Amino acid sequence: MFTVVFFKTKAKNVPVLEWLRSLSREDRAVIGEDLRVVQQGFPLGMPLCRPLGKGLFEVRSSLPSRTEARLVFFADETDLVIIEGFLKKTRTTPATVITLSTKRKAEYIAAKT
Repeated sequence: MFTVVFFKTKAKNVPVLEWLRSLSREDRAVIGEDLRVVQQGFPLGMPLCRPLGKGLFEVRSSLPSRTEARLVFFADETDLVIIEGFLKKTRTTPATVITLSTKRKAEYIAAKT
């Protein structure tokens, strides 16, 4: 089983946790349960988990608030590093999310070495 780790900025902020706390308790519960399933069974495929390329994956959650949420992560040895979270509003993952996620992945890896 993987350990879930949330990305921290250089200023020690945890942007994904801050985003999660802005959601309702019910929405957080669904996302947490989906993340737990991925944590226990990664690598998984659709419909719960989808590769985004560049070593990035997304956890796909359908929320009680009738929206779709995504957690972007990558696997690092025995860790699943959660680097971005967002509410899905279009059919495709926005390029800005991929760019930010790629940057955060590189920052995380650089900080480890």
